[in-house]
Amino acid sequence: MTSTPVPAPNSLIEKLGLPRPLLWGFVGLMIFMIGDGVETNILAPYLTGDHGFSIPLAGTLVTIYGVAVAIAAFLSASLSDLWGPRKVMMIGAGIWIVFELLFLGVALNTSSMPLIFITYALRGFGYPFFAYGFLVWISATANAKRLAVAIGWFYVAFSAGLPTLGALTANATLEIFSLSYYQTLWVSLALVVIGAAIALIGVKEKTGRAPLVSNPEQVFQTMSFGLRLLISNRKALMVMLTRTINSVPTYGMAIFFPALFTDRFGWSVGQFLILTTVIYAVNIPFNLFFGALGDKLGWSKVVVWFGAVLCAISMAALYLVPAWAVDHGYAFAYPLTLLIGAIFGIGLAGFVPLSAIAVSLAPEHPGAAMASYNLGIGAAVFAGPLLVALLYNVLGAAGMVFLFAALYLVAALMSHSLRGTQPGFHGIAPSPAIATH
Repeated sequence: MTSTPVPAPNSLIEKLGLPRPLLWGFVGLMIFMIGDGVETNILAPYLTGDHGFSIPLAGTLVTIYGVAVAIAAFLSASLSDLWGPRKVMMIGAGIWIVFELLFLGVALNTSSMPLIFITYALRGFGYPFFAYGFLVWISATANAKRLAVAIGWFYVAFSAGLPTLGALTANATLEIFSLSYYQTLWVSLALVVIGAAIALIGVKEKTGRAPLVSNPEQVFQTMSFGLRLLISNRKALMVMLTRTINSVPTYGMAIFFPALFTDRFGWSVGQFLILTTVIYAVNIPFNLFFGALGDKLGWSKVVVWFGAVLCAISMAALYLVPAWAVDHGYAFAYPLTLLIGAIFGIGLAGFVPLSAIAVSLAPEHPGAAMASYNLGIGAAVFAGPLLVALLYNVLGAAGMVFLFAALYLVAALMSHSLRGTQPGFHGIAPSPAIATH
């Protein structure tokens, strides 16, 4: 994979580090992920309220969906090399749209449990192909000296959509426009179609329209090396598991927090959506901040204290504080919960240096190293709902929150063992191949 030379920045867009030829791709990606995020935040309350799903059953559905997401996240980079990023994005968008149409138009209307599970699970291959295919396109075309900034903008667009603006859009359709959950799911589909069209039609750049490698065997060697790295390198496995724990609440909370808000705290699903928006809106700028701080203080140190430990404390507080405030009848219970959610969002950003740690473990094979890192991202999509499906009836909402908090403490221990991976911090020799995003 090679980088296309780009002239020195001479416009505001280029000075900001946005690759001009891919500008509409960033716009399309954000709108696409808003559509995906709308559904992520309302699916569980819709299925439990309108289709008689229990919370564990809804968790099981999202778990199976998450398995597809994990597989697609792992494969997306290699397939983009083999087929070209644009083709992988087209496949991803097509999968999302076709199986969502079957899910909404056939499976839900017939209340067919097998069809609900099959169509929703297969749709899980959609957004990773679309989003991570575009990430490869960025890597293949951005100015090498500004690649880290360009990738940073990818995560801004991705996170702004899922779940930040996705949650806010869902709240608006439910609370302001008084749409039903089912109608809001169609809004989700419309946004995905619009986002995909903007990206695929608007981006004219030619590199991403063709395969990025001449020898297909290179792709399969990269894929196999990524798996071998997880098996042979204990630190690589810990990076993957820590990255999974980082995002577990994003998908686990979406399953049972709406019920917690309505049944325990007496609030609305809309208020949960606002909390989600606050968490991830605050998270976005701190992603850039903690990336820079990690370079100065140490990647591992930032992940341990500003990521895992801060998340453990704020995760537990997301249940304890509102429960205490509601039980005492305090009027500030909900604003205080939003404040704690903002702190939790800051903690989630503390995990950003993990990507640099991942690449540092195999700097000669950065693609394979990031494939295992991506697997950790995808694994969270099913790990969170799986834990809810298996343990919610036993632990209840409070127990699930404390379990997530305990997992963050486990992540802190694993992250501490990753010290010494950073150039200049008694680790590997400095290498230009290692950079944070």
